[in-house]
Amino acid sequence: MSCTGCSSGADGKPSGCKSNGYCSTSGCNKLGVFDWLTGVPIPGGQQPFDGVEVRFKNTRKAYYRNAGGLQLMPGDLVTVDAAPGHDIGMVSLTGELVRAQMERKKMTAETYDLRKVLRVSTQEDIDRWHEARKKEDETMFASRQMVRDARLDMKVTDVEYQGDGTKAILYYTAEERIDFRGIVRTMSDRFQVRVEMKQIGSRQEAGRIGGIGSCGRELCCSTWLTDFRSVTTSAARYQQLALNPQKLAGQCGKLKCCLNYELDMYIEAIKSYPSQNAKLKTQQGVGAHMKTDIFSGKMWYGFKRPGEPFVMAGFPIEVVRDILAQNKEGVEPEVDLNMVDEPKETVKAPDYENVVGQDDLTRFDNKTRSKSGKKRSRGARDRGDRPQGATPSGGDQRGPRPEGGATPADRGPRPPRGPRPDRGPRPEGPRTGDQGPRPDRGPRPEGPGGDRGRRNRGRGRRSGDRPAGGEGPPKPPAA
Repeated sequence: MSCTGCSSGADGKPSGCKSNGYCSTSGCNKLGVFDWLTGVPIPGGQQPFDGVEVRFKNTRKAYYRNAGGLQLMPGDLVTVDAAPGHDIGMVSLTGELVRAQMERKKMTAETYDLRKVLRVSTQEDIDRWHEARKKEDETMFASRQMVRDARLDMKVTDVEYQGDGTKAILYYTAEERIDFRGIVRTMSDRFQVRVEMKQIGSRQEAGRIGGIGSCGRELCCSTWLTDFRSVTTSAARYQQLALNPQKLAGQCGKLKCCLNYELDMYIEAIKSYPSQNAKLKTQQGVGAHMKTDIFSGKMWYGFKRPGEPFVMAGFPIEVVRDILAQNKEGVEPEVDLNMVDEPKETVKAPDYENVVGQDDLTRFDNKTRSKSGKKRSRGARDRGDRPQGATPSGGDQRGPRPEGGATPADRGPRPPRGPRPDRGPRPEGPRTGDQGPRPDRGPRPEGPGGDRGRRNRGRGRRSGDRPAGGEGPPKPPAA
């Protein structure tokens, strides 16, 4: 897994450590191995293991024999023997841990049949290696175009040049066997190198390219997973997962490798559960097994009786065992299909108080009252504070209101309001704010309510604002 400071720059090279992907800690490499034997002294009289593990581009690793007794450390660039020519790689592991890795991959621990490490790479070897690696992207795009023109059902996924620039390895994926003998000769003539084709699977392709999985982490095949075991749908069935290809498939198009991680634990847990093929015979019907939840310790059964809806009930393991034991004795017990789980104790969260007088962060979330609401509340307050029979203008009292309410017919005829005062001629043209001063409306009628009418102009006419001369009882105020 890459270190935090090795983010890729504009040219695709790591820009954090300034080593351009060749740092001594091997932090920028895939499938890095942690040497947990570093610093452990070798027992007296024992020679150190002369095998070293050398990493090449991406996931390709090989083992070589340090015949010259060179002092090699992880991260050193070495020149190794190849066929033909020589190749350049980085030392990823040394010491006794190499012996353990070789035994783990079922390789002989004898190093006499391994290729040799020629020398520590010189600056001339490194420069030639860098020049060869710069051709890899161009060669990959050109080879894809050539495969497309030849109409071959294959996909070139990666290209790797040898350290001396005399050989190129093309990795491809294909569903069927491909006859690429003709295109290999065409590629060799165009690129002026020896071309070797290697077929890899979909999982190896995802490991070489890399990516982010649905879990949000880097792909296991590109970080630490080296052996690709077969994954079947039975692994999903054991874990009670829905057989949805979109959920179970990874970026390689195959079943996710992580389905095998917890499979052994599920198999061991299900062994202690009752058989899933056994059916529960109860007075409510025969229940067929639907699913098993090993975390909550329940088994779910479906009950279907003629003329009744389908019911799915979950029973604890002890209840299922008791029902099966009674069925062996020929007894069909009565069960509650609507079993309710025992209420769990809720932990009360601590209630913190504001002891320093700070404002609440949600004080702006409360909706403020609108202006119209304030006016309505103020008007309602004014009406509620009036004494019975009194008008807001302080006029005459009307007396108590008759019980039962009065209809408009019982109130009598509406009293006349008197002549309307003359306001003068209306100015011509549209009435706007840019027409100059407002025309004179003439003198206001004198009366006891003249000043109050001016103040209460916007609130509606009240009984005290009427001009004198009216006869009959005054109009009652509006509700």
